[in-house]
Amino acid sequence: MLTWPRDQGDWVPLLAEVTPVFQRLALEIARRETLLVNCPSTVRAEELRATLVAAGAPAQNLVFAVVASDDTWARDHGPITVLDSGRPKLLDFQFNGWGNKYPAAADNAITMELAQRGVFASAVVESVDLVLEGGSIESDGAGTLLTTACCLRNPQRNPELPRQQLEQRLCSLLGAERVLWLEHGALEGDDTDGHVDMLARFCPEDTIAYQSCSEPGYGAYRELKAMETELTQLRSAGEKPYQLVPLPWPQAKYAPDGRRLPASYANFLVINGAVLVPAYDDPADARAAQQLQRCFPQRDIISIPAGAVIQQYGSLHCLSMQFPQGVEFHTPTAG
Repeated sequence: MLTWPRDQGDWVPLLAEVTPVFQRLALEIARRETLLVNCPSTVRAEELRATLVAAGAPAQNLVFAVVASDDTWARDHGPITVLDSGRPKLLDFQFNGWGNKYPAAADNAITMELAQRGVFASAVVESVDLVLEGGSIESDGAGTLLTTACCLRNPQRNPELPRQQLEQRLCSLLGAERVLWLEHGALEGDDTDGHVDMLARFCPEDTIAYQSCSEPGYGAYRELKAMETELTQLRSAGEKPYQLVPLPWPQAKYAPDGRRLPASYANFLVINGAVLVPAYDDPADARAAQQLQRCFPQRDIISIPAGAVIQQYGSLHCLSMQFPQGVEFHTPTAG
C-alpha cells in the first residue's frame, strides 16, 4: 500500500521532485505484486493509473482508493497484518503523528475507511487501542521483534504502560515470543524518535543489516557506535550471534534550511522477487546495494533515487506497507 502525496501539505514545495520517485516505487511494486494506492482525488487516481500502465505496470495489479490523508507515510498509518489460525487479520493501531508532532486524524482513519468500503474484502480488520507505528518495529517472522526504547518508550506514545506490560502486549497482539530492545541508535533529522527501520533490519538466515557510521564528527556518531555494539550482543532464538552486515555511511545530505537529513540505507523495502534500496546520488549507493545483495542473494537489488523523499525525513520503507499472501485488494465502494 502507498498513500500518494496531495496537492496541499508538506510535499507541496517538492511535488515536482518527489512525484517521479513515487511513480518509480509504484511501478516496481506493481510489476511484481498487487498495489493499493490511496489517492487524494479521482482525477489523480485516473491520471496515475494511465501513467503506470503506460510505463509497464499490469493494469490488473493496480487498485486505487480515494481517501483523505494528512501525509504519505503508509508504514506508520497502515495496518499491520498477522495470521490468526492461518487467516490474515489486519491490526489497526492508533497513529498520533509520531508522538503528537503533526496532524494525524485523517491518516489514523484510513485503515478503517478502507475496510468499511470493502477494500480488504473478507479479511478481518481489528482496531487496537495502542499507539504503534509500523516503522518502529521489525519482525523476523519467527517470533522475534526488534525495536528501540527511545521510540516505544517515548512518553507521547503509551505513557501509561510500563515497559514489561508494553512488551507483553506487543507479543500477544503480534504473535511474538520475545522483544529485543535497542537502547541506542539515532539519526540527525529523524522526527520519529528513533524508528528501527532507519537503523537495523532483519534479513534471512539470522542476519541483521544496519546503518553504520564512519563520520566521527557526526552528532549521533556515539549513538550509532553504541548501537553497533548492542547488535553484536544480541542473540537469535537459537542463542547464536546474529550475522551483522554494516551498510555504508552516505555523505551528509542537507535540507534547504541547512538541517542535516536522516539519509539511511537501512530503509530498504523487500517485495516479491526484489529489494528496493534507497539511493542518494552518493558514492556509497553502489556499496549499499552490494551489501544488501549479500543479504538477499535470491532477489534482484533495485536502487531507487530517494534524495527527494529524505527531504521529509523518511525513505522507501517508510512510504509503504506490505501485506502477506491471502489479503486481497478490491476496488472500494463509493465513500
